[in-house]
Amino acid sequence: MLQSITEKLAALGLNLPAAAEAKGNYLPYTISGNLLSLSGTLPIKQGALIAGRIGGDLSVEQGYEAARWCFLNALAHIRVATDDFRRFGRVLHIDGFVNGVDGFADAPKVVNGASDLSVELFGDAGKHSRVALSSNGLPLNAAVETRVLVELDA
Repeated sequence: MLQSITEKLAALGLNLPAAAEAKGNYLPYTISGNLLSLSGTLPIKQGALIAGRIGGDLSVEQGYEAARWCFLNALAHIRVATDDFRRFGRVLHIDGFVNGVDGFADAPKVVNGASDLSVELFGDAGKHSRVALSSNGLPLNAAVETRVLVELDA
């Protein structure tokens, strides 16, 4: 599956980044049974954090792009945890947190960036349940943060 994911990413003009190390006293992911739970992932694009508040510093479209980068960075951990996607089953759930201005109500439009990329790469196995919330602050002033839950193949 790695080849097809790599090919799909290349067709989208994207490369899979290296899996980032945890920045605190936590693990980037844990596995229990057939569930892979990823820690929150920030929108790191080519080594730089996409920061700012959606609806203020950044547009909904820029937030959508930031959410895509969150999922792309989560995908780097999924690759490591699933032995180059060999144990990947499906994306079960995505929590999306949007650093929005007060009263920002378009968090679902922003988090669609992660959801759309999941489905573009994995098809039906990328369809998932989801939460999309707006917050008035995220770590390092990140524009978006996502948390992903994946089902593993046995």
